[in-house]
Amino acid sequence: MTARVLLVDDELDFLEVMEERLKNRGMEVTTSSNAEDALKQVASEPFDAVILDLKMPGIDGLETLNLIKEQRPEVQVILLTGHATVEKGVEAIKRGAMEFVEKPADLEFLTEKIESAREKKMLIVEKTNEARIMEILKHHGY
Repeated sequence: MTARVLLVDDELDFLEVMEERLKNRGMEVTTSSNAEDALKQVASEPFDAVILDLKMPGIDGLETLNLIKEQRPEVQVILLTGHATVEKGVEAIKRGAMEFVEKPADLEFLTEKIESAREKKMLIVEKTNEARIMEILKHHGY
């Protein structure tokens, strides 16, 4: 199964290069150059992972992470930044990011993290569906 990835970064050159590199690895990639557009896409499409720039104009990466997790808690977010600090990394993980990666990202490492994100999302969805089925069975007395 192909990983569905949303790549969010305000640096358009970086966005194009990363999109091409991830597509060459067999991933289905959608891009966004701002948080507002990314949030609309997350609301309407089932992504396995969102690769999200930390520092963007308008809504920053940490706030976008919060909003994504509110909309779709199962979606795994990998924060990507050229401005890494230990504090920001810890904050990102506390807010629900799966990973905090410094630019320039090693493509092999990023590919592994995306695959892990896809697997983790599948497990979360499976557990959620299982809980719903059990609740339905319980409600109907089976």
